[in-house]
Amino acid sequence: MDRTVSLPNQPDRTTTVMLVESSSNPSGLELVSSYQTTRVGDPMDLVALAAQVQKGDDFVKANACNRLTVIADQIKYLQEQARKVLEDAKRDADLHHAACNIVKKPGTMYYLYERPSGQKYFSIISPKEWGPSCPHPFVGAFKLQHDMSWTPVDEVERRDAEIAIMDKLISQQTALPSYTGPNFKGLTE
Repeated sequence: MDRTVSLPNQPDRTTTVMLVESSSNPSGLELVSSYQTTRVGDPMDLVALAAQVQKGDDFVKANACNRLTVIADQIKYLQEQARKVLEDAKRDADLHHAACNIVKKPGTMYYLYERPSGQKYFSIISPKEWGPSCPHPFVGAFKLQHDMSWTPVDEVERRDAEIAIMDKLISQQTALPSYTGPNFKGLTE
């Protein structure tokens, strides 16, 4: 049984309250007074019930909006990560196509120069080692990683630290514990 009720603080807005259906013979038993069991009672009770339903609807909406906001933030983060991966892949491909007269070895720093013709080439001689006799403009320094990606010189220290941590984890060969649910150990001790 549905009842439509106007809320006192929002007279232009109505809320439908669903009441439990009534029966004059519940479980096959006749009640003493079906009037007492089917009457609605105090109209303010209905208004309070409608206000409670409205609060519940508002809470459900707010909760859904909050959860969707978290998902939207995660999507933005993943999009940014995808953009960075694509930029790094383009840079790595361009660097792999730069002219080089030596066999490139992972773990080595290479210095990129540009000829007046626009050709970019790698050298193992840094601009500091060239000194004032550097033949061409210096473009940048890059370390060739073991996965054949290139790390710009200003990111080498951070990347080497990350790789050292991963190497340590691999050399210890400690398995991560299986997931058994939330673990708050350490937070309360």
